[in-house]
Amino acid sequence: MAIKDLNLSAKATIDGFMNGINKSTIKGPGLEFSQYRSYQPGDDLRTLDWKMFARSDRYYIRESEVETNIAVRFLVDASASMNHSDGDFTKIEYARYLTACLAYLANLQGDAIGLYIFKNTELFAMVAKQDYQHLARLFFQLEQINPAGTFTKPIHYKEIFTGTQKRELLVFVTDLYQEQEEIFTLLDTLNTLRHEIVVFHVLSRNELDLDFKGYSTFEDLETGQIIQIDQAKARKDYKEKLTKYLEETRIKMLDRRIYYRTVATDEPLDQALRDFLKQRSKLRI
Repeated sequence: MAIKDLNLSAKATIDGFMNGINKSTIKGPGLEFSQYRSYQPGDDLRTLDWKMFARSDRYYIRESEVETNIAVRFLVDASASMNHSDGDFTKIEYARYLTACLAYLANLQGDAIGLYIFKNTELFAMVAKQDYQHLARLFFQLEQINPAGTFTKPIHYKEIFTGTQKRELLVFVTDLYQEQEEIFTLLDTLNTLRHEIVVFHVLSRNELDLDFKGYSTFEDLETGQIIQIDQAKARKDYKEKLTKYLEETRIKMLDRRIYYRTVATDEPLDQALRDFLKQRSKLRI
C-alpha cells in the first residue's frame, strides 16, 4: 500500500502472490494442448490424433485446456464511514487496494471485470469487460473515489439489473455501516439474481480493539453525532458487543448463502486472495 499507483501496487502484490501458483484451468476442447487419453465410445472423432494412431496403432484423444472465464463485478462501499482511519491508512484506501489486487488477479485469469461504487445518492456502474485497457479504467475509477454521505439507497439499485443474465461472481468490499439494514436490502436484491456473492467486511484495528490513543470524543462520520467515551471503562463491554455483532452478521450471511470474511486494515492480503480464488473456482458459467 506504500505504492500509491494502483496499477504498480496491484501488480507487485499479485505477482508475488501468484509465484508458483498455476492459472486456473479445466480440461476441454480448447486451443492449448494439455494431454492425451485413450479413446472411449462417444468421444468426438474430430479430437482423435491420427499421428498418434499411426505411431502406436491405438486411438488417442487430444485434451486441451480451457480457461474458466467468468464475469467478476466488484462492489465498493464509498460512504463517509469508509474515511475512518487507523494510523496511515483509511478503510477506503485498504478497500481500494484490495479491490485493485482482486481485479488484477481476475483480469490475469482472463475474467471480465466490472465495478459498482456506492456513495450517498449515487451508484457508479462500469460494465464488465476483459482487456487490459478496461482494467486501467477500473483502476482510475478506484483512484477517484472520495467517500461521502450515507450508503446508496435502494431506489438507485436499478443499474444492477442491467448486467448479463448469466450468473456472476460479485465481490462486495464494505465496512457494513448501515442505519436501517440498507446493505442487507442490497444483498437480498443481488441474491434474487442468483449470483455468487463474496463480502469482505473491512474493519480497522483501532475499532476492533477500541484503542484510539486516549481520545474520549468521537464523531459519527455519516451522521455527525458526537459522543463521549471512556475507552478503558467501555472496552470490555464494547468487545463483547462487537463479538456478538460479528457473529450475528456471519449467521445472516450464511443464511443468504453468502461467503463472508472480515479483514482488518493491518492484515496482509494473502488469505483474502486465496479466499477469492476459492470462490472463483466454484462458479462455472
